Amino acid sequence: MVSVFARFAPRLQQAIVARLGWSSLRPVQEMAGEALLNGKNAVILAPTAGGKTEASMFPTLSNLVDRQPVGVGAIYVAPIKALLNNQEDRLGLYTEMVGLHRFVWHGDTITSARQQFLGEPAELLMTTPESLEVMLVSPRVDEGELFSDLRMVVIDEVHAIAGTDRGAHLMSVIERIRRVSRHDIQRAGLSATVGNPEAILQWLQGTSEREGAVIDPPKRSSRRQLLIVHEPDQTRIAAAAAQVARGHKSLLFCQSRATAEAVAETMRRAGTTVFVHHSAVSKEERLLAEQEFHQGSDACIVCTSTLELGIDVGDLDKVLQANAPDTVGSFLQRMGRTGRREGQAANTTFFCETIDTVLQAIALIELAKAGWVEDAAVNDRCWPVLIHQLLAMSLASNGIAAEDAWSHLSSVPDFRGISREEFDRLIDWMIHDGSLVLTSGRLVLGPKAERRFGRRNFMELYAVFSSPQSYTVETINKQVVGTLNQDFVDGLVDGVSCFLLGGRAWAVFHVIHKDRSVIVESAPRGRQPTWGGFLPQFLGFHLCQRILDIVTSDEAYPYLTRPVARLLDEERERLQSLVEPRIGGIAMNDNGNEVVWRTFAGGKINSTLRYALGTLEPTWTITPDNFAVRVRDDNMTEAHFRSVVQDLKSEAFWQDETVWQSIRNALPGYRLSKFQPLMPQWVETEVVATYLLDVCGAKEWIARTM
Repeated sequence: MVSVFARFAPRLQQAIVARLGWSSLRPVQEMAGEALLNGKNAVILAPTAGGKTEASMFPTLSNLVDRQPVGVGAIYVAPIKALLNNQEDRLGLYTEMVGLHRFVWHGDTITSARQQFLGEPAELLMTTPESLEVMLVSPRVDEGELFSDLRMVVIDEVHAIAGTDRGAHLMSVIERIRRVSRHDIQRAGLSATVGNPEAILQWLQGTSEREGAVIDPPKRSSRRQLLIVHEPDQTRIAAAAAQVARGHKSLLFCQSRATAEAVAETMRRAGTTVFVHHSAVSKEERLLAEQEFHQGSDACIVCTSTLELGIDVGDLDKVLQANAPDTVGSFLQRMGRTGRREGQAANTTFFCETIDTVLQAIALIELAKAGWVEDAAVNDRCWPVLIHQLLAMSLASNGIAAEDAWSHLSSVPDFRGISREEFDRLIDWMIHDGSLVLTSGRLVLGPKAERRFGRRNFMELYAVFSSPQSYTVETINKQVVGTLNQDFVDGLVDGVSCFLLGGRAWAVFHVIHKDRSVIVESAPRGRQPTWGGFLPQFLGFHLCQRILDIVTSDEAYPYLTRPVARLLDEERERLQSLVEPRIGGIAMNDNGNEVVWRTFAGGKINSTLRYALGTLEPTWTITPDNFAVRVRDDNMTEAHFRSVVQDLKSEAFWQDETVWQSIRNALPGYRLSKFQPLMPQWVETEVVATYLLDVCGAKEWIARTM
């Protein structure tokens, strides 16, 4: 049998041996090379630093070397600019060693470099979904000339965008490019963690008629070092993390900017070399953190999920976690940053403030040990991006006919659940509302959309993900510190407010709204910092059910410290009489006016149960969280509550569309997309309901457990 390596272009074979010094390919590279060289689309799975990039790029470069493309022959898409910047040198080496070129195009790429690229296109384009959109609508870009010979699209960290607005946007853009390419564009998605790769492959294929393959080589067993520690507050977490991090290169993941900033400031005051890395820290500060950390040997980056993806910060010794991430996928991605060196174990130390986060950490570990990872839920009714794409296509090429728009949009997997009747109804609404104008049979951008998105040459329109206005934070000496969202800035008061950013406390000197800037000075000690609010954060059903298993068993876990093991025993004893293992417990409080229904069903299902119960008993005050639904009423009895819960078993209740329509109309007006102001009420209601409710999940849970 001919090896995959032997099928590569001779120039690539020579470069792999002579320039990289490789003597063999990894299993994932052998398997992926076979599939891609045979012309298949593929989802390629391998751990962090497992060779996925080479598994996709070597066959791609071999194809480009064998048949030099006219214009761009391949596109590498990353979900974030930081990952593009991080991969720039690596893919630059791979292209250069076979006589090809690569070009990085994103929001920070200077105009002169873009113009040079358009004059002499590189064979490999590295970009983001939003920058691809910019190219398609720009009058300076001849998309037909640039992409007519495009053959391959590689999407890195595909699990991070599949099923999201950005994923729907990317698929729509790829399908638009497909119309100008003379090839059936080959597609490859790269991921370390996804529970449903077959569904991701089907989504990725879009209109491609190529065969598909999931590349999932056997995982080699590796050592893992896990520890869960209890620290009752952020100050203690910072002190404990500093002690563990001393003498090592480590990442400390936090679940919010607020925690990251507070912990980093405390660690820095204690003498730890600390860098802060999250989306509100300026690009210069993030790059400095990555570079200095890469070169050092005794430092800690305190970060949010910005370092969860494949950004290379060198060999790590330790991964630390304040409390616990929300998903198994995030846990595996973070732990996978370690264990890369020979003889080193992948490791994570959790510093948990509460028993709830202790239970969450245990559940994540146990689900991962069982080989379970969350599915990426692909949504085929992605209204926000449908509206965005209508606007973008109406802006480009002097508008678009509704029939042509439907022909394209109905081919995108993320819109296939939307009917032609619904599409026409949306178009009629947007024309009536002034977002679109119908002229000479073509849809063009209307005055309402132009007022909202027309600034800076419509740059705000191109970023499909929620992108609230940001304010630049700078010192009175004009040093840029980072950015803040407008919602947070609106609550700041000159001379009074104080917040953390970049690991330091800043006092607000003056907010200049017309310049979108916040002028700050170093805050004196003792000033209490603040941060902004968040949408509800839901834990998933499987994670919460595993927590139920943990509190109703007597299993011991070797990675718990003795104090944490005692906390777990106390929680099990506390819940023993309150939780029925199969259906959760229903218990009254001592005052007789509140019932706690411990469902362990997850946030979305419990939110759905809340609204369902509210339709049956409108006077009840109902508060859900991820593990329970609390119901308060002065006339409450446990027997009455149980009878109402039994009413939820009625199939007629779940099928009564008038009930669910009234529920959807009563939902809070969360702003989930910047395109909501352009949505008709019936679309906006569905978007919010999809975020807050899981009717199918709640119905199935009731049927199975009651």
